[in-house]
Amino acid sequence: MRYLEGPRPRLFAHRGGAHMAPENTIAAFAAGLAAGADRLEMDVHATRDAHVVVLHDPTVDRTTDGTGAVRDMTLAELQRCDAGARFAGEGGDFPFRGRGVRVPTLAAVLEAFPGVPLNIEIKQDEPAIEAAVLEVLDRFDARTQVLLAAEEARIMARIRAAAPDVMTGFSAADVLEFVTAWQGGTLDAYRPPGVALQIPPSVGDVRLVTAESVAIAHRMGLEVHVWTIDEPAEMAALLDLGVDAIMTDVPPLAARLLRERGLR
Repeated sequence: MRYLEGPRPRLFAHRGGAHMAPENTIAAFAAGLAAGADRLEMDVHATRDAHVVVLHDPTVDRTTDGTGAVRDMTLAELQRCDAGARFAGEGGDFPFRGRGVRVPTLAAVLEAFPGVPLNIEIKQDEPAIEAAVLEVLDRFDARTQVLLAAEEARIMARIRAAAPDVMTGFSAADVLEFVTAWQGGTLDAYRPPGVALQIPPSVGDVRLVTAESVAIAHRMGLEVHVWTIDEPAEMAALLDLGVDAIMTDVPPLAARLLRERGLR
């Protein structure tokens, strides 16, 4: 499926549904899709031997039983880490510990979930990994099913230079430019740099997702994807505003709400 195909509002399993299984693992992605998500959100870094891997942090310390920076480890070293070791179940147990859950490569995700639209945030700045990410996408003929995201403006600039044909989100600087144009009354001169405004509901005291901002984004041909929304009441309020996607760690709750509203 191409990235912009499928029903709206879109439902993203954030890091695969991080409250359901160890985040950014094959187990989490499978659980998120089984629960009703129609697309996956993930983060990537690269190992010392240039394998693109799916992990949020620059180190393995928080999510595995290992320690160290991803970019300093080979893939073989990384995959000796237990990516299920630290995931706590509702009963205070560790249901995925010792069950062979590993940090997956991006290639493994594409192989496991062919055709599923993916939101891939490139986290690693140095050394640059955009070319390596694109090589994996091209190996699976997957450019049309992905949106590439980056919070850092420098990474986003490299993405757009290397792959002008691939859809992108907004960097933090891009979001600030949008908000400045919106609140400063200079929208006539504003040109969106991406296809989806992926934002939290608020930053500090500034409310980013409002009826006005969603309407403006839609007039410009932008989708509005909101993260990370885990409470049903907030999901409902955002859907009432007309947002185009919910990114959530708990896809079953969002899927149930969409069904109740006749949107699935």
